[in-house]
Amino acid sequence: MNKSPRDIILHTPMGALQIVAIALCIGLTALDGFDVLSISFASPGIAAEWGVDRGVLGVILSAELIGMALGSAVIGNVADKVGRRPTILGCLVVMIGGMILAATAGAVTPLLVYRFCTGLGIGGMLASVNAMTAEYSNAKRRNLAVTLMAAGYPAGVIFGGTIASMLLRSYDWPSVFVFGAILTACFLPLVWYFMPESIEFLQHKRPPGALERINRTLGRMGHAAVDALPIEPDDKPKHSVMRLFSPGMARMTVLLTLAYFAHIMTFYFYIKWIPKLVVDMGFHPSSAGGVLVWSNVGGISGAILLGLLTQKFGVRGLVIITMVFATVFVAAFGHTPADLSSLSLVAAAAGFFTNAGIVGLYAMFAQSFPTELRASGTGFVIGVGRGGAALAPIIAGYLFVAGMGLPAVSLIMGSGSLLAIVMLLLLKYREPTHEIASEA
Repeated sequence: MNKSPRDIILHTPMGALQIVAIALCIGLTALDGFDVLSISFASPGIAAEWGVDRGVLGVILSAELIGMALGSAVIGNVADKVGRRPTILGCLVVMIGGMILAATAGAVTPLLVYRFCTGLGIGGMLASVNAMTAEYSNAKRRNLAVTLMAAGYPAGVIFGGTIASMLLRSYDWPSVFVFGAILTACFLPLVWYFMPESIEFLQHKRPPGALERINRTLGRMGHAAVDALPIEPDDKPKHSVMRLFSPGMARMTVLLTLAYFAHIMTFYFYIKWIPKLVVDMGFHPSSAGGVLVWSNVGGISGAILLGLLTQKFGVRGLVIITMVFATVFVAAFGHTPADLSSLSLVAAAAGFFTNAGIVGLYAMFAQSFPTELRASGTGFVIGVGRGGAALAPIIAGYLFVAGMGLPAVSLIMGSGSLLAIVMLLLLKYREPTHEIASEA
């Protein structure tokens, strides 16, 4: 019997097009990383120019995170209906517009609106790219591909942060958003040409011309065309977000969402506030951006190491271990002396473990949801979880306003990772196994 297109992708070595598409997904996640953190690089200049206090600045830092929450939940659902590729292209257009407009903002309110709109695009992008990465990978390399995709986030902050720090030495804060818009625009032609629609999505959804589109993509991957698509069962489950809460999936959906919500609060507290906190210690904004870059050097190292370890060990156990150390080092940042070397070292350690936890969760999302719900499920978890991301800078800002010092705030916000561990321990999670016909 001929293999289905999905089985060909899962059980044969990965070809050049697959590797290029996954590399593009890594690049898109890197782009998301820079676009999200661009406001952090710009925040010291915004605070100085507009005279806003830490409470208002916390709201500004959270604006695009609120948009991301909505974008992940809503646009992730769109990606499961109309396709991953058109959704990604549409999100890129939204992100370009949001970044350009942010550079023109002259007051808090329009900046909040523009950052919210940027967040809509970023949120939809994250859900779509996670699904696309999983569906372009073979079974053997899926965990590694998804964790490397998520590792693109800190890589984007490292690259973008280095450029932003250079820009801030000579230009004002809007230059950061202008650079982000140009960088985002560069991805439009690359996605258009090098990222055909997911074969797994086309096989499941079967839009008009699905077989022809699948065969074109298989040909670009170096595989023979298939004569027909496999017969689908008459009782094939229909796409519905409510299936995420069906008896067989509700517990997993809820616990993964709560785990992501809690851990992401820890992550976004320190990643959003580092530049402003370091500036308040008496350092130049470019130096503060350098500390944030080092936190993401640690982040990408942790993400890559966790991805490699998933080839030998279960994802959930690895994630739990990293979250313990994430709490320790985020809390330790609050006790670090005002020395750039010390701050950079602790920030790198905190980034190592918080990012490793995030990429491990992304791998769990890709494994946990079936094809027809992969973008919707990931989008829901990310969308609701991003509520924690949005709350983290705001809560921290008002804890500072209430008179709490950095040590106390760091300890409180670092405890989110401990709550995530509790959720993962309650999760009935079985590591998937795959029979691979040949290795990549």
